Amino acid sequence: QVQLVESGGGLVQPGESLRLSCTASVSGFSFYAVLWHRQAPGKQRELVASINREGSTYYAASVKGRFTVSRDNAKNTMALQMNSLSPEDTAVYYCNLKSVGTREYWGQGTQVTVSS
Repeated sequence: QVQLVESGGGLVQPGESLRLSCTASVSGFSFYAVLWHRQAPGKQRELVASINREGSTYYAASVKGRFTVSRDNAKNTMALQMNSLSPEDTAVYYCNLKSVGTREYWGQGTQVTVSS
């Protein structure tokens, strides 16, 4: 039974931080790449950050230097640490587990709102 449970969203003021987490109930977690996406109202879904099975990371230019993606294979968890948040970061954030093939799973999404 595969399930991704996402948490950590909320309302923060500009400049503050938030940490999103996702726990996966899946066999072979270490063989999946972990991706974080976000989607704001009226906009297309955007890839924010990712970390592959070897630990290599990717960040969108808009979040590089502010966000950090990580994973803990022993606990089947992944996280997205978000610092120096701005209103432009407001969106629903989704964790995504993706294999080298076509297998992938998605979290339910969590709302992040940055407002003064």
